[in-house]
Amino acid sequence: MENFDFIAYKKMVKTYQENNDPTGWFDSIYKNVQGDFTKVFWADLEPSPYLVAWLKENNIKKDTKTACVIGCGVGDDAEALSEFGFDVTAFDISPSAIELCINRYKNTKVNYVVADLFDYPKEWFEKFDVVYECNTIQVLPNGYRKKARVAMSSLIAKDGYILVSCRSRNEGEKEDEIPFPLSKSEMDEFITIDKLKEISFLAYDDEQTPSVPHFFAIYLKQKLQ
Repeated sequence: MENFDFIAYKKMVKTYQENNDPTGWFDSIYKNVQGDFTKVFWADLEPSPYLVAWLKENNIKKDTKTACVIGCGVGDDAEALSEFGFDVTAFDISPSAIELCINRYKNTKVNYVVADLFDYPKEWFEKFDVVYECNTIQVLPNGYRKKARVAMSSLIAKDGYILVSCRSRNEGEKEDEIPFPLSKSEMDEFITIDKLKEISFLAYDDEQTPSVPHFFAIYLKQKLQ
């Protein structure tokens, strides 16, 4: 985005992380755009094409099917899930982000709420048929990454799915970047630790110049867990 100071942004994030407050900076990004969601520098302003493709190919047959969007930002992915018939809860730790969503989608069916992944409402435990995570883990440091992954997995209903979209890195590379991409071994902890079943795993380069490597993975929580 033009006029956005990425160096200052990364310094700010690092300062919060060093002060053991890794999520304290989020609201400033949304507040600084002063109500104009188009100025949120990381917002694509359209739903993930990988999410939409999965929704087109997978029809969850339930009278009421529920979905959760973690760190919903300006709401594109949440609205896509709603359009595919899900009862959607979309949350963000940033009150300003939720305000942007509510103002952007005047007639939305999505339940946009301010919530903390590390302290979400108890009734959300194993509630959602589909959980969508895009780029949340990668902005967290150290142990918070594992804590976030565990919390995300706990939101999935039995026989439900989590779709995980993130920047990727090779093992041992980019270990001091902001955002800090995920390695394959980190992704595999959804399987080895959270005991989910990998349904598909895609590694791809996006269309930026220069391109940025990404992962898009789908995991299933089986009933026997």
